[in-house]
Amino acid sequence: MKKRTRYKICVSGAAVIKHCSKKIIQLAQELGKEITKKDIVLVTGATTGVPFWAAKGAKENGGIVVGISPAASEKAHLLKYRLPIEYHDLIIFSGAGYAGRNLLLTRSADAVIICCGRMGTLNEFTIAFEDEKPIGVLEESGGTADMIREIVKKAHRGQRKIVYSSSPAKLIEKLIKLIEKEKKKEEKKLKNLEEDKKLVI
Repeated sequence: MKKRTRYKICVSGAAVIKHCSKKIIQLAQELGKEITKKDIVLVTGATTGVPFWAAKGAKENGGIVVGISPAASEKAHLLKYRLPIEYHDLIIFSGAGYAGRNLLLTRSADAVIICCGRMGTLNEFTIAFEDEKPIGVLEESGGTADMIREIVKKAHRGQRKIVYSSSPAKLIEKLIKLIEKEKKKEEKKLKNLEEDKKLVI
């Protein structure tokens, strides 16, 4: 049996949190903590707000945090974009700007969590939705997250792979089950592919 790599979950959320739930800092830190408790790597946009607090929660509980920055260098990350570097084990400087960073961020993860959010978070949600990624929505966190059900309903594209909860712990549990379900499908496809190769040989 091939040993799998650690799952990676991206926390996508508002960089500015004044419109979010009054409990947003606590909720974001709980997300980071719960991700860490499951031995999962947290991936963030290496930014302020929700991703920052999620990273703090993960690091304070011994987790691994990887950031993907819109900047091309640490200097640009700090001075041009004015983004933090705290609570990350590694930051990848993509040089792709915010739009390109969003694409890299969601595609580098096994699943995406939407917590509060603004337009950038909505962008990351739609990328994950189109890529058919497992998505977790932390309801009652404010902003974009609290609009997702209605957006999906009115978009007439189906529910795809989305789970909802207002509890960080329950949301992570639901999301892990969804990730594992998708991984089993992938393993089955790979096994069938290997069997097909044997038949050809």
